[in-house]
Amino acid sequence: MNAVLTTLRPVVADDLPALATLERACFAQEAWDETSLRAEIAGPGRHLRVATDAAGAVVGYVDVLVAGDVADLLRIATDPAVRRSGVATGLLDDAVAHAAATGADRMLLEVSDANAGAVAFYAARGFTQIDLRPRYYRDGSAALVLQRALLGGPQ
Repeated sequence: MNAVLTTLRPVVADDLPALATLERACFAQEAWDETSLRAEIAGPGRHLRVATDAAGAVVGYVDVLVAGDVADLLRIATDPAVRRSGVATGLLDDAVAHAAATGADRMLLEVSDANAGAVAFYAARGFTQIDLRPRYYRDGSAALVLQRALLGGPQ
């Protein structure tokens, strides 16, 4: 698929319905609702950005928490219609740049071992597995804990 022209900007409260829709499309029974998303926006250390298409529609978002030298990538969600178009890569690049700029030396995330596409996406971007949490998700799948070094920190 060709790259989708997107613009990244901070999440605002008016984005919550679109984010909740993305959550349901991407995470099904693990989806966050509008109340949870609102708490993320207000949470300390959070960096939430949306990707919008040329018409201004929200096509993806990222949520990262930076606490000291560690950044936790909490969410990346993209509209299924724009997958493999560079939107997720742009969101991840933004999250990595923000984390590095605020002093984090590594980024962590959890991903279902059943989500082969996401596992491959993160592996291609330098994330390596450091742990496994069996039966972590509601569907019984395990969580792979992945890490990527930032600023030349530990791998």
